[in-house]
Amino acid sequence: MALDQQFRAVLDQLTAAGALPLVRGTAQETRAHYRTLAMSRRGPGYQPEVVASVEERTVDGPGGAVPVRIYQPTRQRGRVITYLHGGGWVLGDLDTHDPVCRRLANTLGATVVAVDYRLAPEHPHPAALDDTMAALRWTATAYPGQPLVVAGDSAGASLAAGAALRARSDGPSLAAQLLVYPATDPAMRQASIRDNGDGYFLTAADMSWFYRQYLPDGTDRDELDLLHTSDLEGLPPAVVATAEFDPLRDEGDAYAVRLREAGVEVRHVPGPGLVHGYFAFLGLVEEAERRAEAVCAALDELLRTGRRTAS
Repeated sequence: MALDQQFRAVLDQLTAAGALPLVRGTAQETRAHYRTLAMSRRGPGYQPEVVASVEERTVDGPGGAVPVRIYQPTRQRGRVITYLHGGGWVLGDLDTHDPVCRRLANTLGATVVAVDYRLAPEHPHPAALDDTMAALRWTATAYPGQPLVVAGDSAGASLAAGAALRARSDGPSLAAQLLVYPATDPAMRQASIRDNGDGYFLTAADMSWFYRQYLPDGTDRDELDLLHTSDLEGLPPAVVATAEFDPLRDEGDAYAVRLREAGVEVRHVPGPGLVHGYFAFLGLVEEAERRAEAVCAALDELLRTGRRTAS
């Protein structure tokens, strides 16, 4: 397919305004730019989606207190999601992904625990994943007996997948994992890195910079080099969403295939005509809205059927 025309217009506007590329000098400068961009892409007249309640608190982590934001849905269905925001392990916070968490809470009838994990380069790997596990275990303890999902987008999806690998042996028990355009190949060897590496919001140069901040030692541990992890058996069912014009498309597609080959139940939701980050363009791009609904529906189906490959 061709690039969605609404996305084409949005990207042209962002480029004309000098808002792209994402990376701007230092990590601090890039964070400030990303936060401004995140707030601006919510559409004119944006009003936060109403949820039943929002609570700010902290949980104990290996590096100190980890801030979390807890969303209660307008209609509770007895589910809980630990959510990891995207931003290349360097950018993003609880505010940048607030609309996504509100949408997930209400659409799935789930309590959503959003995690403000430590960021690189000040805190390179494994700090973010360690914080993720601390928040995931806290969530399991705080909401016992409810199906627990670990979820994230982009770098957050990579953290969610890594957490699923850790939880397989160390707990807690997971009902599912939601991976929205995950980063799974630190070596950036897939064809879509080349084919979609410039002009589609996230660039190959951005990804290379993110990896240098997060992985200064170039580690190839299984929980990072997910596409080449030796053992994926026994992981929880997964929803893997990808976007056609995303540099990370092929590694997300390939990870879905690898999970399925390992006996994991997988719902793969492609994103024809869409770019990386489409989950955060709700209210601006109609096809992003429709595809986000399809992703949520796929996760809902997994949770309703209750079929599991991990205990």
